[in-house]
Amino acid sequence: MSASPDLQPAFRALADPTRRDILKRLSAREMTLAEITAHCDMTRAAVKKHLVVLQDGNLIQMRRSGRETLSSLNADALKPVVNWLTYFESFWDTHLGALHDTLSDLKDTELEDKE
Repeated sequence: MSASPDLQPAFRALADPTRRDILKRLSAREMTLAEITAHCDMTRAAVKKHLVVLQDGNLIQMRRSGRETLSSLNADALKPVVNWLTYFESFWDTHLGALHDTLSDLKDTELEDKE
């Protein structure tokens, strides 16, 4: 299964830890560029570049309020990403189940050897 082309901008945006942190902060409330920058160890211009990538990935929305631009999380845009990742849950469930069985077998073998 490959990521559909429309998910590429979202995955690109999510690839950076700073952008993930910004998304987490925006999940609580909308914020101005100055408010976001106050939580980042970088310049206002660098934060603005991160916001552009998040906007290109459709993960945030920006709106003008007077002289300020407010950024907010677009949680609906995360649904296709989550749906794509959910495909792999069965892989982990199967492998983790097999690991559990193997560890149980090893524990049973050790108990039998001690008796």
